[in-house]
Amino acid sequence: MERHIAAISLLVRDYDEAIAYYTQKLGFVLLEDTPLDGGKRWVRVAPRGAAETSLLLAKAANDRQSAQVGDQMGGRVGFFLHTDDFRRDHAAMSAQGVNFVEAPREEIYGTVIVFEDLYGNRWDMIEPKR
Repeated sequence: MERHIAAISLLVRDYDEAIAYYTQKLGFVLLEDTPLDGGKRWVRVAPRGAAETSLLLAKAANDRQSAQVGDQMGGRVGFFLHTDDFRRDHAAMSAQGVNFVEAPREEIYGTVIVFEDLYGNRWDMIEPKR
């Protein structure tokens, strides 16, 4: 039996602003945007070339969920974006105004930098060592 994680849910304030951020600022691809009952939508985005896993952009539906937008990981890095060309992607994201919270650094596992998405969720962008 083959199994994989198909999607990770990410709480957002608004579908359209989240789609715009992930597609325009991070260069992700909009995979699906299907209307559902009650004004909900099934919205999936992923980095170009992602094989199996996507982000499911889930609009916060109540006060509890709204309070978690941007802090789903309690301030820790919760998302890890791998790249095959750190300099290219860092330059492109910088030009789009992505908020990097540190300078690039070399670690034993690769070149890494932490950035925050439009809601404040922390991400690592990593070019793994080969």
